[in-house]
Amino acid sequence: MKKSLARLDLNLLITLQLLLQELSVTKTAKKLNVTPSTVSKSLSKLREWFDDPLFIKTPYGFSPTSLAISMEQELADWLQVSSQILAKRGDEIPNGVRFNLAMESPLLLTMFNQLTQHIFQQYPDAKVKVHNWDYDSIEAIIRGEVDIGFTGRESHPRSKESIKLLPYFINYEVLFTDLPLVYLHKDHPALKEDWNIDTFVKYPQINITWEKSDTWALDEVLIEMGLSRNIELTMATFEQSLFMTAQPGHNMITTAPQYCQHYCRNIHPDLVCLPIPVDKALQDKLMIPFTMIWHKRNNQNPKIKWLRGAIKALYHDLNNTDLR
Repeated sequence: MKKSLARLDLNLLITLQLLLQELSVTKTAKKLNVTPSTVSKSLSKLREWFDDPLFIKTPYGFSPTSLAISMEQELADWLQVSSQILAKRGDEIPNGVRFNLAMESPLLLTMFNQLTQHIFQQYPDAKVKVHNWDYDSIEAIIRGEVDIGFTGRESHPRSKESIKLLPYFINYEVLFTDLPLVYLHKDHPALKEDWNIDTFVKYPQINITWEKSDTWALDEVLIEMGLSRNIELTMATFEQSLFMTAQPGHNMITTAPQYCQHYCRNIHPDLVCLPIPVDKALQDKLMIPFTMIWHKRNNQNPKIKWLRGAIKALYHDLNNTDLR
């Protein structure tokens, strides 16, 4: 089966080219300023990718296989072309720069207008394309179809959406940590009762499907307590769940990130918020680190470095005006 280049971390090819030059894991590690163990791990990945040992230990040292030797000139040519591309960087602002973003909504609706203003001030002829964050967004970053993503992950130790489970070639930076809240209509009968976990699970709930999953860390926490939610309605996005919760004439509640308060004040003023009624230790398992995510190959990409800085500055400004 033919393998997609998008699945290969191109940094591994730099390691391979240096190994061909140095014929030594230790010398290659020194040139890359990493540990020999890191180079050995990279070599293991390369061997798996090419289905070939690539280098063999002999009485005379590290010897490349025929396949490795056959790639030496092509790798040298590839690195030369890469250097020529990188040399084109300069102080002038390029024309027609394209930004491909994946952002969680409704955070997208909260901050995107200001972000596009920053982009067009810096890059007047830029083209911006925005994708709603979904199950395939990580793959889109890997394929190079998305420059940078901005979304919430989970803190629960058993969560499949933990930051710790991101692929090793994906970089990230946590911008803020959010503790989700319960949203309900201002006339909801729960507001006349003691707000505790029994009241919370008593009422039917509106859920969302997140990255193809109908459960999240809250459900794991409730299982630990011997409880569960009564899900009557499942929607696709937080906007949909908040819209339905804001409608009169039903007793459903929903949970959504704390930052949605800003969105609701403008769009759904009839909604009120309450904390998820669990103790501090369990709340810590519900914390959502909102995270910028990009591929390591773009660490030094000037466009993406600038964009990361712009998002951080924008979040700081919005946070000071009560984003959450």
